[in-house]
Amino acid sequence: MSKVFKKTSGNGTLALYLGRRDFVDHVDRVDIVDGLVKVDPSGLNGRKVFVYLACAFRYGSDDLDVIGLSFRRDIWIKKVQVYPAADGNPTKTPMQESLLKKVGEQGCPFSFQMPTNLPCSVSLHPGPNDNGKACGVDFEVKAYIAKEASNPDEVIDKKDTCRLMIRKIQFAPTNKAGPKADISKQFMMSDKPIHVEASLEKEIYYHGDPITVILKINNETSKTVKKIKVSVDQLTSVVLYSSDTYTKEVCSEEFTENIGANSTFEKTFQITPLLSNNKEKRGLAVDGKLKDEDTNLASTTLSQGDKEMQGIIVHYKVKVTVTASGGGLLGGLTGSDVVVELPLTLMSPKPAG
Repeated sequence: MSKVFKKTSGNGTLALYLGRRDFVDHVDRVDIVDGLVKVDPSGLNGRKVFVYLACAFRYGSDDLDVIGLSFRRDIWIKKVQVYPAADGNPTKTPMQESLLKKVGEQGCPFSFQMPTNLPCSVSLHPGPNDNGKACGVDFEVKAYIAKEASNPDEVIDKKDTCRLMIRKIQFAPTNKAGPKADISKQFMMSDKPIHVEASLEKEIYYHGDPITVILKINNETSKTVKKIKVSVDQLTSVVLYSSDTYTKEVCSEEFTENIGANSTFEKTFQITPLLSNNKEKRGLAVDGKLKDEDTNLASTTLSQGDKEMQGIIVHYKVKVTVTASGGGLLGGLTGSDVVVELPLTLMSPKPAG
């Protein structure tokens, strides 16, 4: 085990240990969150030690909580008692065995199995003048000393707690053939249509890679196509008490072409959506991060589709807009757009090994 993550309580009685902070959602299952707490019984004064794992939606910075308002809403929370051990001598994971060799006899192991319908770690990008923590979904492992696991009347001193933030992440599955969509549109004062077909080279693209869009046009009209716009939209659904979806354009390029009447056209276009080109956009969804490390646009949320998911759900679409205009005095007035949309899966590659 190359690295151990540790956080000690203010009174020194507890020390929380994790062997990693990234846990992978494989769609049909999620990695077990396993760690241990080192407990000094002399500081408990007859109380017990509990650990919880919570998935929460954060509305804003915790230091704004000055009038009793909660700026966090728990989406899912699970609590276990680790000292005195409540379930005898549970089977230890290889990670816990390694940690126990480091910590010794005072180590108390714990494990959590997250359900598959929890969102991944996602933040909503703050604006240039926003301060404090960004809104978003985060996961927290917290050890604490208390008489009971969940007594709302019991006040738990901050020095009796220690916590570590973790991430729930997804990696791209095996790639497949890309999606395809087509549309035929007939314009006013024209008896024949324009046919547009768009497809992606593959189903999944990695962050930072150019997206290849293959476009075919059969222009049976008397109009001329002079402009093609290719864009990528991020669709972010915030699902809490109700569902609200926000659409933000994260990449857009216009291409000048000249596709005459009664002609065909085929060409490949490439665009690259990057967070670095969208730094000013407030509310853009980005992958959750630990501390001040770099991040990227939020990855597409993969799900089995059989359970309702809460939190922040992210999808993308590629939009191709073909602008056709007629000639003569009415050319500008009789122009029109033909729009084709394709689903896009944008993710990080699975690490080697």
